[in-house]
Amino acid sequence: MTHVIDGNAVGDRITDELAESIEKLEANGVTPGLATVLMSDDGASETYVSMKQRACEEIGIEGSHYDINPNVPEEVLIDCIDELNEDPSVHGILVQMPVPDHIDSQAVLKRIDPMKDIDGFHPENVGRLVAGDPRFVPCTPHGVQKLLAATDVDPEGKDVVIVGRSNIVGKPLANLLMQKSDGGNATVTVCHSRTDDLGAKTRRADIVVAAAGVPELVDGDMILDGTTVIDVGVNRVDADNEKGYELVGDVDFESAKENASAITPVPGGIGPMTITMLLYNTVKAASLQADIPVELPDGTSSYRLE
Repeated sequence: MTHVIDGNAVGDRITDELAESIEKLEANGVTPGLATVLMSDDGASETYVSMKQRACEEIGIEGSHYDINPNVPEEVLIDCIDELNEDPSVHGILVQMPVPDHIDSQAVLKRIDPMKDIDGFHPENVGRLVAGDPRFVPCTPHGVQKLLAATDVDPEGKDVVIVGRSNIVGKPLANLLMQKSDGGNATVTVCHSRTDDLGAKTRRADIVVAAAGVPELVDGDMILDGTTVIDVGVNRVDADNEKGYELVGDVDFESAKENASAITPVPGGIGPMTITMLLYNTVKAASLQADIPVELPDGTSSYRLE
């Protein structure tokens, strides 16, 4: 029988362990702080930010939020980031993407202090990940790795196909899974919109990660028996219900689960893990900035000379 991977349950276990790390920091006079910044009227973005702030409140992280009018110049957003960089009570900064078209998103990411870049998107942190010495692993790829571990799926020696090449998921996940380290040592193929015969690639994989942002792109015919399927996609599609839409992943769940040995649902799979790993990175950031070592849920110390 196919195992449906419960991202909520895995995330809850990690969060419970994080609470112990937060208690140790608080005993030393430090409360981890996360600042979220939203420069958008997009309803989905507003929902994501509120979920992150609620998660902070539940675990004991001090959350603060800043709404910026999406019509103001880029300098207003930059000034906000500069102030947060200088605020010692803020250990992590998250600018919710996407930002308006007149904003240079790369300039925004570069402006965040790399020690407070809990998304792991600053070029310095990207470089450290590629070099095999990560400070902050981007939240969704890290969540994928944690789900695999919780399902007793070791990527070592496995063929992994990642469908999607974004800077947020595809590229960092490929780097993470190919590292010479625990949770890595995989042979990784990255596919995308210009890949010929995508099904031929996925049918050779032991692990398929769908992160292309295309509803139900990967179906059961593209999955061999025994494959582990991680669905990163969250897509709104029209539906005959009260909301007028439903959420589906990049995988056709019903057909894929007939062949997969393990599969994540949407919702309830990688989504909760992304938020959990955001909390993880915030706690790690507080530990590093305060120079107070704590044990993180993977059994490693957060502390190293930076």
